[in-house]
Amino acid sequence: MKKKLLVIVGPTASGKTSLSVETAKHYNGEVISADSMQIYRGMQIATAKPTYEEMNGIKHYLIDFLDLNESYSVGRYVEDAKRAVDIVLSKGKIPIICGGTGLYVDSLLNGINFTENSADPKIRAELNKLADEKGIDYLLDILSEFDLDSAKRLREEKNLKRIIRAIEFYKTTGMTITEQNEKSRIKASEYDCLIFGLTAKDRQYIYNRINKRVDNMIENGLLEEAKAILNSNLSETSSKAIGYKQLELYFKNEMTLEECIEKLKTETRHYAKRQLTWFRRNKDINWINIDELKTTEEQLKFVKNVVKNRGFLNG
Repeated sequence: MKKKLLVIVGPTASGKTSLSVETAKHYNGEVISADSMQIYRGMQIATAKPTYEEMNGIKHYLIDFLDLNESYSVGRYVEDAKRAVDIVLSKGKIPIICGGTGLYVDSLLNGINFTENSADPKIRAELNKLADEKGIDYLLDILSEFDLDSAKRLREEKNLKRIIRAIEFYKTTGMTITEQNEKSRIKASEYDCLIFGLTAKDRQYIYNRINKRVDNMIENGLLEEAKAILNSNLSETSSKAIGYKQLELYFKNEMTLEECIEKLKTETRHYAKRQLTWFRRNKDINWINIDELKTTEEQLKFVKNVVKNRGFLNG
């Protein structure tokens, strides 16, 4: 018998936290985060980490547990998330995976195994230097020489971190990430999932929500948080968080606050677009248009209807 999971994904600022909490309340569930930055202590405002009030009595896993100087990998996430799923199930509750880090979600649900000796900081540093000197397309050309499938996919996403990871993986293991994923998927997933995705018919609706969220973050103390984060000893992973380095030029008096805020909004919108591109590849997602079903109550009603029609859970 496969383990049943409810999954809620979507871009930043789409309302995943609110829907996951209400879904958990209705189905006696607990939430397991799939967010690569909410794992870090101290990154509260920029990551939109759910507050105690927003959690509304629902237990959350895999948030706020790692120091800023610690690196984290998708392999570790899969191990930690699987452990959390088993804890939730042992209580007789329903695990609800919620987050916008597509690689985390897919790796967990598809049972992808990761080779722990596939990391090489020296190779990664060399590739980062190449990217600075010759650009992202140069690295994509290198990747396409041995993994055309990954190169095609990543050319669309323009995600430098994943491009470097794909090359590094090949150079350390002699196997492409595409081959590794195919090899891993031979083993059937241990999960039976019903996946919901938040999107909008008019993408500008999400972009407007992002702009408003950034303004609220500034009002709620993002500048003070950013200053503290930028003065911390950050790991390779935590340094990638959006919301801090975009404000750095303001602290150095090289850009106005308004210019930095606009830069933050722009980069967050670009990130949301990449998230949607990633999730759109998954044909199993039940999409909810948040510009049509605007309230959490309406979105939960959609979830309940799909769950009932599929006979997925009792209740």
